[in-house]
Amino acid sequence: MNTILRKSVLGIAGLAFTGGVFAGPIAAHADTAHAATAGKPVAVQAEGKQSSITLNGEQTANVKAIIAATKKAGLPERAAVISIATSLQESKLENLGHLGDTNDHDSLGLFQQRPSSGWGTPEQITNPEYSTLAFLKGLKQVDGWQDMPLTEAAQTVQVSAYPDAYAQWENQATDLVNQHWNK
Repeated sequence: MNTILRKSVLGIAGLAFTGGVFAGPIAAHADTAHAATAGKPVAVQAEGKQSSITLNGEQTANVKAIIAATKKAGLPERAAVISIATSLQESKLENLGHLGDTNDHDSLGLFQQRPSSGWGTPEQITNPEYSTLAFLKGLKQVDGWQDMPLTEAAQTVQVSAYPDAYAQWENQATDLVNQHWNK
């Protein structure tokens, strides 16, 4: 009985992973069909206890790169909030290379994307614009992402082992977008 249960769980996990691989972006650039909503404030619907970190110059530059890529993709501020919150969770907004024994498989960059899962080459994934556009391409494939809780939208793209962890960064991500969007 334990073997059957274990195989069922592993099968479901495999389907979830495969869904993430095939739903995840493979192309370098997101489609620009969606125009940014000008003047519309970013709504905060933060769930649960919120976390916050003090950013250094590199992290702030990565925030600005995520916002620039979101604008390039023609997406609204909400997409930047989801992207920044995701990056806060995955890398604390640091463009991480391979971390040796502490690396999660072959995860790299701001979003801890994996070359083996079709996100791009290591060089592409560690390029903030490319990795953001790849994340946003995946986000755009999520029906109703604009209206769903941040953590649900992020998890659908990322397929993380910790699906609720993104929510804790919503307030800080919203503040960062509100601070840097019009600069």
